[in-house]
Amino acid sequence: MNKPHWLSIPIFAMLLELSACTPTRVDNPINGVAPPKDWQHAPDTRTNSNPADLNAWWQGFQDPRMNALITQALANNHDLKIAVARVCEAKAMITVAESALYPGIDLFSSGGREKKIDRVIGVPTRQGLGLFTPTADMITGGLTARWEIDLFGARHLEAEAVTAQAEGAEQALHAAQVGLLAQVATNYLELRGVQQRTGILRENIKLQQERLKVLQAFKRAGLTNQWDIAGQKTLLGITESALPALTSSESNLIHRLGVLLGEPPENLQSRLADAGPVPAKSPNIPRLLPSSLLEQRPDLRLAKTEVSAMAAALGAARADLFPKLVLSASGGFGALAVGGFPSLAESVYALGSGLTAPIFNAGRIQANISAADARLDQVAANYEKTLLLALEDVENAFVAHTASMEQSNRLSQAETAAEQAYRSANALYQRGANDYLLVLDAQRSRLAVADERAKAETAVRVAIVSLYRAFGGGWTPDVFNK
Repeated sequence: MNKPHWLSIPIFAMLLELSACTPTRVDNPINGVAPPKDWQHAPDTRTNSNPADLNAWWQGFQDPRMNALITQALANNHDLKIAVARVCEAKAMITVAESALYPGIDLFSSGGREKKIDRVIGVPTRQGLGLFTPTADMITGGLTARWEIDLFGARHLEAEAVTAQAEGAEQALHAAQVGLLAQVATNYLELRGVQQRTGILRENIKLQQERLKVLQAFKRAGLTNQWDIAGQKTLLGITESALPALTSSESNLIHRLGVLLGEPPENLQSRLADAGPVPAKSPNIPRLLPSSLLEQRPDLRLAKTEVSAMAAALGAARADLFPKLVLSASGGFGALAVGGFPSLAESVYALGSGLTAPIFNAGRIQANISAADARLDQVAANYEKTLLLALEDVENAFVAHTASMEQSNRLSQAETAAEQAYRSANALYQRGANDYLLVLDAQRSRLAVADERAKAETAVRVAIVSLYRAFGGGWTPDVFNK
């Protein structure tokens, strides 16, 4: 009598074992581009680095103002807040996907009163047979369960795809953080460079104005002509015309920093309007191999999770070709009372199973598989492209840093020579052996070289920022985890 009951136990165990395997799983197709062994344009000045150096690279500038701005940006930037919310959403969807692996149990109850003309009952009376329509009261309640046995791994693969998408959302958050840090540091360095150049330009304008006054005095003494004065006025006008562009650039950089920090631009105006020097220190160039990009750059990690998600989605699409088995059960209590008759109360239950298999669907399942296969090819190609772009970013950053360093060194030498020329001209003037105009010309040349040197110095610092951004520095796995 109990044989069918005991026979169902191994059958149920077999179903569980089948549901745990995924015969439709697709292998990861990433096997294309391999990173080179070393960088082509890396300088010899690289130093050994550790994760802490990459995670907080901006501290190498030793600029407290920059550190404060970055701390505020990490706390208030709206792009990061959006990315954090997307991570929370993606993690919640994991629970939604994994819930399909388990039975669903619902509580149900129903009741009502019913009276129908088609339910006429004849009852003997003293006058003969009497007809009346009874009123029926019915109440039922209990639990119902439904479970789709994941025989071919479709639900497991769907859960894996959603889990990979959630991991991708985290990598997108890390990528947003890397980009934010680079933007804040770059705009801050460019702001300090513009402010330094503005100071040099104002000094040059004063020098041009003084030279014009000297020429005008010479003109009154008959020592020069109107041509020289007109030429000096032209030079002064050209020099003054550069000032609005620099002040406009300074305001724009402050406004951009305000957006990055999540506050109105006018709040930063008072904090950053005072001119400060470009940081004299800068982080060391890290000694990282190209293969380290695969783990360090969030965009590469994101592209990899997209491949994993699409591979799982393709397996889930293939599982639609196979049968689906559904088990169902319900049980509870029911009561029925018909007017004029004794009421009936009894426990109720129902057990069932269903097996469905696709026969004809006009090519829908196969088309869905083809589309999923094409999407997998897309993300696989995108991963290889992202790797190539990452290698390009690092090589370009190395080239830009080397070029800006060489330019800065040569301009520093030129500035030293211009300073020596100015001092020599001034010394000769003090001894009466030189014209004062030559002193002013030497000083103007020195300021022109100083302006170019300030631009090159800023470019060197910005190139360092670009290098750390290209390496994917500035994030840690535990940042913003919720």
